[in-house]
Amino acid sequence: MSKTIILIPSRMSATRLPGKPLLKINGFSIISHVFKKAKKTNIGKVVVCTEDEIILNEVKKNGGEAILTSSKHKSGSDRIWEGFKKLGINEIDYILNLQGDEPNIDENDIVNLNNLMINHNSDIGTLATEIKTEKILSNENIVKVEAKEKLSNKNFPIALNFSRKNIHQKSKNIYHHIGIYIYKVNILEKFVNFDQSINETKYKLEQLRAMDNGIKINVALAKSSPIGIDTEEDYLALKKIMEYKS
Repeated sequence: MSKTIILIPSRMSATRLPGKPLLKINGFSIISHVFKKAKKTNIGKVVVCTEDEIILNEVKKNGGEAILTSSKHKSGSDRIWEGFKKLGINEIDYILNLQGDEPNIDENDIVNLNNLMINHNSDIGTLATEIKTEKILSNENIVKVEAKEKLSNKNFPIALNFSRKNIHQKSKNIYHHIGIYIYKVNILEKFVNFDQSINETKYKLEQLRAMDNGIKINVALAKSSPIGIDTEEDYLALKKIMEYKS
């Protein structure tokens, strides 16, 4: 039976909202909410990978597991690979990279992605959700993905393109990309050893490094779109939603 580990990259020095992992919602830090959501999936071991001792201590204080990594990583994938090697865990088939700033992601979507990866023996998988407004299409802070086929609850087509720009006019099967990835262990090792590609650097999209090196990314349909926290406005909006629901 295939085994998956969930690794959550997290750092204090986010460009637009420094210190966001420790911002509180319902009395718990954002990173603690994400850790607990990952544990609810029952997929496998969950570990936060961070360059900051303050995050490490926060996660452990709330019953989680965390490991210190280098402060020189250029991407979350590089960070989780170091964390995985440091943990020294054998017999892991898949590494799931869960964003540390999406505390309201649906755990059922995570479970479905993991199952599809195993069933299809895919190299890399990710999530996307339907786009319901033109505002999302034109918002260059929101990454869009074009899938080879229309997404359904059961299929797992490959991604043809990722873009921050509105690609709706010349393409079909366009979805709102959700920044969660699951890799075969050997594929993540290859990925972090590739040089950053021209497209990755130009468009600031890490996943283009994989595609530029011939690695296919499969896309699963998510039932809901989590709210990522990039700005103070994002934080306040999500805080209001989560505290209202509690």
